[in-house]
Amino acid sequence: MTFWQSILGFNAESPLLFTQFYFWAFFALVYALFALIMSSPRIANGRQKLHLRNVYLLFVSWFFYYKTSGLFLLILAFVTLSDWILAGRIKANSQKPIAKVFLCLSVVIDLGLLAYFKYAYFFTNLINDLFGTGFRVFDVFAYIGNGFAEAGRFSVDTIVLPVGISFYIFQVISYTADVFRGRIQPVKNILDFGFYVSFFPQLVAGPIVRAEEFIPQLYKPFRLSRRAFGIAVFWILNGLAKKIIMSDFLAVNIIDRVFNNPLLFSGFENLFALFAYSLQVYADFSGYTDIAIGVAMLMGFYLPMNFNSPYKSQNPQEFWRRWHMSLGRWLKTYLYIPLGGNRRIGFGTYFWWSLIAFVSAALTGWWWLLIPFAAFMVGVFVWNKWASSKAKVESQKLLYSNLNSFITQVLGGLWHGASWNFIIWGGINGIGMIVEKIWRKMNWHVRMATMSGLTLMLCIFDAVWQLPVWRLFAVWAAIIWIGTVIRYIYWLITKDNGKWKMENGKWENITQSLSKAWAIGQTFAFITFTRLFFRSSSNLDPATANEVAWATAKNMVNQIGGAWNNAIIPDFLWEYRWVVAMFVAGMVIHWLPTNWKRRYRLAFSAIPLWLMVIVVCVAIVVIYQFVSAEMQPFIYFQF
Repeated sequence: MTFWQSILGFNAESPLLFTQFYFWAFFALVYALFALIMSSPRIANGRQKLHLRNVYLLFVSWFFYYKTSGLFLLILAFVTLSDWILAGRIKANSQKPIAKVFLCLSVVIDLGLLAYFKYAYFFTNLINDLFGTGFRVFDVFAYIGNGFAEAGRFSVDTIVLPVGISFYIFQVISYTADVFRGRIQPVKNILDFGFYVSFFPQLVAGPIVRAEEFIPQLYKPFRLSRRAFGIAVFWILNGLAKKIIMSDFLAVNIIDRVFNNPLLFSGFENLFALFAYSLQVYADFSGYTDIAIGVAMLMGFYLPMNFNSPYKSQNPQEFWRRWHMSLGRWLKTYLYIPLGGNRRIGFGTYFWWSLIAFVSAALTGWWWLLIPFAAFMVGVFVWNKWASSKAKVESQKLLYSNLNSFITQVLGGLWHGASWNFIIWGGINGIGMIVEKIWRKMNWHVRMATMSGLTLMLCIFDAVWQLPVWRLFAVWAAIIWIGTVIRYIYWLITKDNGKWKMENGKWENITQSLSKAWAIGQTFAFITFTRLFFRSSSNLDPATANEVAWATAKNMVNQIGGAWNNAIIPDFLWEYRWVVAMFVAGMVIHWLPTNWKRRYRLAFSAIPLWLMVIVVCVAIVVIYQFVSAEMQPFIYFQF
């Protein structure tokens, strides 16, 4: 491969990543030409200057995507063209029923492409398992490509997932949906629309930018204040440090080793790797979005916040408001609310619940599950139709919210990947949110009785069957039970004693802080254990993902829930002392107060430019000391 081929051509073994020197050389050149366009005195007309900027960044973004995904650029271009045309048809017929037809056509095309590339193996295996057929995956696009190129150039036996397709498909769906609702006007120039779809900082891993947030920025004059420049540089350095120093270091030195072969490691080592993975996936994904936000800000564009210290959450629902916030907003706007939210349940709710029940029963062979499910859904339908309004004022919202939020979480899990483990992961998160909502509405006597009964039952299961999974549940339940007992006793002492609270205000503040820390710890532990299914399904060949992922998850559960050899724990802590130190430091930084982080971010942005250059150079030297022999791709590239 010649020099220019390596620079301009696509290499599947070396996609363009934020962590590569080549990307920053590429961005330096892009930014130099960008600055030349924006400062050129020859282009006096502001509108012409903005149009030229948008067109320039569109082709830059397409080149970036070509360097990342090769000929899959054609899929991005096709989606851009089809949704631009259909959005125009929707607007032109906004008062006619056919507008809904154009909207449905847009969604079918977009989701059809996503389903084909991302879920072909999953759906093929599902159909084969359900009906005993022998269908095999066939790459139609590769077959068509072979018709234009030399025969056999593209493999028709394997479907490759285009990088970032889940993100840009959701962006174009939000665009046509918002045009249909009248929330935005369609973009008149297809080049401007193409720029919105393919803006390179957030193209391949988000954040998911909604049209109403980004499109107005296409027509605003470029402005970059001194403070904004400093904050942009800070976000870039912050993201690189998260990714290279924290995420990659933890992955290479412990996480990948354990997840690749859990049976070679003890229960404690598996447990530590699982918690370390929670930090890794946060540092990796939020690191990417930090870099994307910083790079976009240097060009005068502002991307939405995607993370808000998610491991400070006190319950699962709060966690999902803080984690991958752009996806959460998308799912709420275009799935949860259309299903009915907490206001109603309709055909969509019944359909998805019935489909989930049918597939679960078919794959497990437990057809009897359909009987209680059918009884439950009939009961919901009857209660919804004929219960008096007074009887269902409070409980109605809770029921509707739980049914629709569970569907949203399951489909959100499926969005992440074509594996049952991702669906299980989404379902567990949905169950966790439902349980927490119900728990919050219980009085303390019921909470205490419920937790005591559940803990006793799990301890009995562990004693009778002696399976690692029951031991794991029993230990976790016992820990929660101890915390519940302490909080129950405190509630008994203070429930009717306002005077005690007034006289012991300092102690009251301490107990509230401890209660908050306990809730954060329990939420972090719950989210971490759900990630067992998430990580097990990551970075796998789609053809074998389900089998390998389930085996990995099962082996880790068996190790963590099995008998521990406590004698190796001190040796592990010493041998992996730098890994443990990195994990502890990462969690401490994450849990720092938000106003502290804001202060040192603003302080960095305010330092003199010459000092900022020195700090950046030193930071880059330090960061790249942690680069592993093989560059680690961003985790969310696979989605």
